[in-house]
Amino acid sequence: MTAATNASAWLQKKCKPCEGGVDPMSPEEAARQIASLDGWRLTHDGQRIRKEWVVENFMAAIDFFNRVAQLAEEEGHHPDLHLVAYRNVAIELWTHAIGGLSENDFIVAAKIDRLPIRLKS
Repeated sequence: MTAATNASAWLQKKCKPCEGGVDPMSPEEAARQIASLDGWRLTHDGQRIRKEWVVENFMAAIDFFNRVAQLAEEEGHHPDLHLVAYRNVAIELWTHAIGGLSENDFIVAAKIDRLPIRLKS
């Protein structure tokens, strides 16, 4: 998969259960894969991916998080959700069982990007 085609390819995939026992994605591979996702970045430790948004208001944030929660349940892969100052939202993805990034994180990130969100104008 090339970086240019990954985003659409991620949307066709489903998360696979991960109970550990596999190595996390290398920093080099994570850097290649993150290039396919708009607005996502690697965290300073390189073990998570993160994206931030500023939404219209508190209820827009909660609505978005509810949509993310539904997606996470469907995929069986759950992100860390952050809400600060009532409309600054952030999501971090990483595969807890392996302490780093897996393909699942990129699948969920691509699918999150397809969810409706009411941004601050």
